[in-house]
Amino acid sequence: MNKPCDVSVDARGLDCPLPLLKAKQALNRMASGERLEVLATDAGSVRDFTVFSEQSGHALLLSEEQDGEYRYILEKS
Repeated sequence: MNKPCDVSVDARGLDCPLPLLKAKQALNRMASGERLEVLATDAGSVRDFTVFSEQSGHALLLSEEQDGEYRYILEKS
């Protein structure tokens, strides 16, 4: 994953569905092919981002957890 993210959203400390809502708002302002990084602390966000990616067509390039912090990278379709 050599290409840097174009936009970053810090949703740490926010409960679901707010991390996904903030990601959707950011994606709406982005161009196709741009990448979005989302940082979150809500464990429920894992399922939210997986399902959202499948339903929206945006590619979920990364979904990782480290020490209770979640990081997602999506590429806008």
